[in-house]
Amino acid sequence: MRQRETNQAARGRRALRSQLCLGAAIFLGVTNMASADELKPFEASYAWIWHGLNVAVSTLTLEKTGDTWSYRSRSEPRGIGKAFSERPVQKSVLRVTDAGVQPLSYQASDGTTSTRRAIDVKYDWGQGRVTGVYEDDKVNLPLTAGVQDDASVQVAMMVELLRGRTPDRFALLNKNAVRQYRYIREGEATLHTPLGNIATIIYKSERDGSPRVTRFWCAPDRGYIPLRVEQTRGKDVEWTMEIRSLKRE
Repeated sequence: MRQRETNQAARGRRALRSQLCLGAAIFLGVTNMASADELKPFEASYAWIWHGLNVAVSTLTLEKTGDTWSYRSRSEPRGIGKAFSERPVQKSVLRVTDAGVQPLSYQASDGTTSTRRAIDVKYDWGQGRVTGVYEDDKVNLPLTAGVQDDASVQVAMMVELLRGRTPDRFALLNKNAVRQYRYIREGEATLHTPLGNIATIIYKSERDGSPRVTRFWCAPDRGYIPLRVEQTRGKDVEWTMEIRSLKRE
């Protein structure tokens, strides 16, 4: 019995560690305004909840430098999350064109010396290739229009909605391959948050063949930045992110 309990605890720790590293990467922000030139820098912090426990605080930052944008996320464990060494970070540098978002580079790490979750890729739009390393896999792929990474896709969604379009899918880089994700508007809801009671629109993202679904509660009067994000596997909630603070320029 003691061995069974030990095995269950170990599985729980592995699951929590994996979700802590992946949560920020899966998180998607969106906005809906009048035109692309109104895309605004912001910083938002979220409580990250795993099985009812607050295990981390995640901070997302969008900044503009010259003709490029950078989108960064970082997560700091809280509570039982401090039992793990991971401090996930990611950054995408990109530009916004008439055709949409073009990522230029993407870096990510779990904050440890391990390369198992380390990512460092570059996009050469002139040569039409994306190259680098993605979680110990070498990347060398043709670069087709619309390809994004886990960070740049967040801004790509923003830009599409800024231009009055709701995209129905995005192609995301995943190791040395590209996966297609569908996006669907599901409905509306009012959330009770530290920022007040705020009306939101709910979007859903899913991939064919995957049991996981990610939902975003996006606030129209806050630039459609999501105030809540939730990932489910079947009927089970795997994790939730809830807004704690938001600053927009």
